[in-house]
Amino acid sequence: MAEPAASSEASDLGPDVPGNMKRFIPIENNPEVMSHLLHQLGLSRTIGFHDVFSIDDPDLLAFVPRPAFALLLVFPVSDTYEKFRAHEDLHKPNYDGSGPDEEVMWFKQTIGNACGLIGLLHGASNGPAKKFIDPDSELSQLLQQATPLKPIPRADLLYDSKALESAHQSAASKGDSAAPSATANIDLHYVCFVKSPQDNLWELDGRRKGPLNRGKLDPDDDVLSERALELGVRSFLKREEEAGGGELRFSLVALGQSFE
Repeated sequence: MAEPAASSEASDLGPDVPGNMKRFIPIENNPEVMSHLLHQLGLSRTIGFHDVFSIDDPDLLAFVPRPAFALLLVFPVSDTYEKFRAHEDLHKPNYDGSGPDEEVMWFKQTIGNACGLIGLLHGASNGPAKKFIDPDSELSQLLQQATPLKPIPRADLLYDSKALESAHQSAASKGDSAAPSATANIDLHYVCFVKSPQDNLWELDGRRKGPLNRGKLDPDDDVLSERALELGVRSFLKREEEAGGGELRFSLVALGQSFE
């Protein structure tokens, strides 16, 4: 039986991808794996992903190249997060933006276990990182095709992309741990923070109804600035801590200049 097209159910999807949709082997939460995936697609090797070991210790934060073009927050989905997401999305309309005047490019996730891929695409296709995409690459062509599309046809484009599937499969075979199966239920989720040309901090998550404007940044701020952290990551951490859900597990990965 042929796989269903993303658009067959995507317009009525909840935040999770139905079991009858295509599923990928999850990629490891590993900066080298993430960089490998985007480099295959056409992102310049002069930029890549880096672990952020602390947002409070200036000495550890100094190891991250600045400016940071995008910030990925990786965390296990908790009841606290799901309640907050459902409450915040309840009265929001489904995002319907498209075209070259979009402040940010947002992708709805319709592939199972692909939240890592969606997060990486959000980081590479917005903000300063766009300037580092090879204009003759698969990634450049994909973004050119995606730009005029509304969210559901845009999701279909990703769903049907052989280049994305191939790059993801290659990246999923790398890493320090054995890759789970494509049918595994993975609780880790990826959310991407980017700064738009209009100096707004945007939270981009393919499980939401659309991109979320978290507030204004100063022109010199990047996504690891104090202001950006307060509007984004620290707001998330504060909610989780106040809920008292036990051990708070999360990691941060920033996109910036490579060390090579």
